[in-house]
Amino acid sequence: MARGWESKSVEDQKSAAEADRDAQIKPRMSADERAKQERKQSLLLSRSQVVSRLKVATNDRYRAQLQLALDHLDERLREYDQAVKA
Repeated sequence: MARGWESKSVEDQKSAAEADRDAQIKPRMSADERAKQERKQSLLLSRSQVVSRLKVATNDRYRAQLQLALDHLDERLREYDQAVKA
């Protein structure tokens, strides 16, 4: 049993060291870039929530409302991607 705990501890230490190394290698993003990235992640999360709700919704009016929300989020994501490419 002690060996199992020891190997987990070593594994955790290795993964923490790798995460620290990766954090140092990645270039630091500016506040504006970070805000844009967070906005995109927020849109993607909202989209996944709407898709999940749409899959289980049975009320036609609610499904229509969710579909409108999904269309809106897709449009916002397209706008974001176009702004990044420009």
